[in-house]
Amino acid sequence: MNVQAFLIMFREAFEAILIVGIIITYLNRIGQSKWNKYVWVGVSLAIAASLGVAMLFQNVLDGYATMGSKDYLRIGILIVSAGLLTHMIMFMSKQNREMRSKLQTKVALILTAGGAINMIVHSFLVTLREGVETVFFFAAISSGDISKSLQSWGALAGLAAAGVLGLLVFKGSKRIALGTFFKVTSVFLIMIAAGLLVQAVGVMQDLNVIGSAYKTPGGQIAAMYDLTWLLPEHPIDEANYIRDTGHHPVFHGQIGVFLKAFLGYSEDPSLEEFICYWLYYVFVFVLIARQKKVASLASAKAKDDDANATQDSVAEAVASDAMAQSQANGPESTTGKDTPTAI
Repeated sequence: MNVQAFLIMFREAFEAILIVGIIITYLNRIGQSKWNKYVWVGVSLAIAASLGVAMLFQNVLDGYATMGSKDYLRIGILIVSAGLLTHMIMFMSKQNREMRSKLQTKVALILTAGGAINMIVHSFLVTLREGVETVFFFAAISSGDISKSLQSWGALAGLAAAGVLGLLVFKGSKRIALGTFFKVTSVFLIMIAAGLLVQAVGVMQDLNVIGSAYKTPGGQIAAMYDLTWLLPEHPIDEANYIRDTGHHPVFHGQIGVFLKAFLGYSEDPSLEEFICYWLYYVFVFVLIARQKKVASLASAKAKDDDANATQDSVAEAVASDAMAQSQANGPESTTGKDTPTAI
């Protein structure tokens, strides 16, 4: 969980820092630093609101636990979190190049309209989004114990790392390749999302919400394969394997705990878990390929429009020169010449 908490907090906190940093930098550049305090007011309110959402959500989760329905709520959280992670990855990969210009345009409109409330609300909303997403993701990776995730070393380290990276971006002398940052972190977040989906399928099968197309002769859900000999999911599974076979697995169960939490690893997945895991990667690959194709077509269209505009400008210039030349070579003026005398 700590690794998941680190990656989620690192990514979400850095996105918030990046957005706020762009706004502050723009205000300073155009000589409107007097608005900075309103930006920070909005950010502070958003942080407080995010903590409030965390407390409220935790109470809801605890309420479902007392009713014996927490597992069903957990299924929903896992599925929705996987969807939100996927959306965030796709959205940021599409928007990160245009983020600065779009934010600056919005801020310019706010400055034109005037009003400190508008600036506070804008800063509040862009920060609150990241905070609420973090709360939701933490609920998913911790089986509903949000406070445990927030207090983990992973979350604290992720927040610190995001702060350091933010300083390097806005105060450092070297340029940070943000595109590379988002691509690398997106790969890990895709793995986390796939793991969340697999966990959701596993919980549903444990609760008999869904069955399986692949069963044992006794009617139980069968495993596609069993890798306990190679990498057990947990030290308990490792101990059971040693007890039953008298042999040690190749890798320690602690590694399995890490991979299960981080990637959704399963030593003996069901058919549905196996299909869901790899089908998700195919789905994301198709989305990314489609997004790149759309971006490529848009770029090609923009180049064609620029080329056409250039050709039109050249044609207009040529026509203008031709007209000027025609006027210069027109009928000669008779001024100052002798007029024939009539006989």
